Amino acid sequence: MTRKLFGTDGVRGTANTYPMTAEMALRIGAAAGIYFRRTQANVHRVVIGKDTRRSGYMLESALTAGLTSTGMSVFLMGPIPTPAIGMLTPSMRADVGIMISASHNPHFDNGIKFFGPDGFKLSDEAEMEIEALVDSGVDLVEPTKIGRTRHVYDGRSRYNERVKAGFPSALSLDGMKVVIDCANGAAYRAAPEVLWELGAEVIPVGVSPNGYNINENCGSTKPRTASETVIAHGADVGICLDGDADRCIILDEHGKVADGDQFMGLIAGRWAEDGRLNGGTLVATVMSNLGLERHLQGKGLTLARTDVGDRYVVEEMRRNGFNLGGEQSGHIVMTDYATTGDGLMAGLQFLGEMARTGRKASELTAVFEPVPQMLKNVRYTAGQTPLEDDGVKAVIAGAETELVGKGRLLIRKSGTEPLIRVMAECEDPDLLLDVVDRIVDEVARATA
Repeated sequence: MTRKLFGTDGVRGTANTYPMTAEMALRIGAAAGIYFRRTQANVHRVVIGKDTRRSGYMLESALTAGLTSTGMSVFLMGPIPTPAIGMLTPSMRADVGIMISASHNPHFDNGIKFFGPDGFKLSDEAEMEIEALVDSGVDLVEPTKIGRTRHVYDGRSRYNERVKAGFPSALSLDGMKVVIDCANGAAYRAAPEVLWELGAEVIPVGVSPNGYNINENCGSTKPRTASETVIAHGADVGICLDGDADRCIILDEHGKVADGDQFMGLIAGRWAEDGRLNGGTLVATVMSNLGLERHLQGKGLTLARTDVGDRYVVEEMRRNGFNLGGEQSGHIVMTDYATTGDGLMAGLQFLGEMARTGRKASELTAVFEPVPQMLKNVRYTAGQTPLEDDGVKAVIAGAETELVGKGRLLIRKSGTEPLIRVMAECEDPDLLLDVVDRIVDEVARATA
């Protein structure tokens, strides 16, 4: 069965357009309610969080209606980071957790992410079963069994305390000046609170959400404002989160961006030295730089690669008992502390290493020399299949031949946007540019 609704990270799309309409959210909520009420428990709970998009109110109400119509009691957390839902779902003995967010996408997009009762994201199989229930329709409960709804006001404080508990008790952020960019998103309150309570001097950016400015010229995908703020205030470090705070990008004291690969290389090395990197293995996706893989090999460590998507990283970690993984984009998963990527918790791990070593951020973010890498995107419209075009296939095959022994090529459809992503790595920058541009031009022709 092919999934029609779910992508690499839940259901996502433009708000008020299929599938992100109130009607579909109602049906998805009812289907999820039936799916998660298959247990024998008499009480069925769901916790729902959201980021700061205006459309979150609409989707929250529709999901709540669908869930309660199938006998689920709903606990509304309000704006809260995605990892908080992963934490609160098992903590509150809920059957399911739902996060309403489109992560790093602009405000006009939104999405629905599901967490199982163990706090981990659902498997492909579970999502397919929910899709089947959406298609077939579900039987509603009798009036006396309709679920209840209540607002929970201490969810953020519960999450804050859990995050702080992961910071080494022997260390402090006293005297450290930190720029925190919350992307006008879900962590706009939580992140500055946690950093201040741990002793940092906090300079907040992107903490004035209005429903439309989430990820707008701020956050992990647009760190320029945070970078300028680091320089202007003479800060020691900057931390950029995305709209739902499950990813983290580090800025050094010069405002220079370090991606998730450098962060993972740093933490993997530290944990290995401390004897706490399970299996001597870091799990990352096919997008991670070849330089990271070489760096780990030099330390006698292993890089296990997965498909793109933090869910697949977590599945590989759980399958083999690994405890550190992530994505180049800044999703960092530390299963000793959380069930999914947690940008704030990852940022604290970096700050802890700064406090422990006394070294500057610029020293800690230059862990390895990356192999030159280029990523370009080509947008396509619904119904188009550019990767099946004969001309595109021929150009890709030619590029792969040219890169043998010199680098690697990765072409894929985005799981969250209608984009073809063209990524290549090569020691020869001229060949790298030529290969990527040829493929991009051919894909653009096929989508014209």
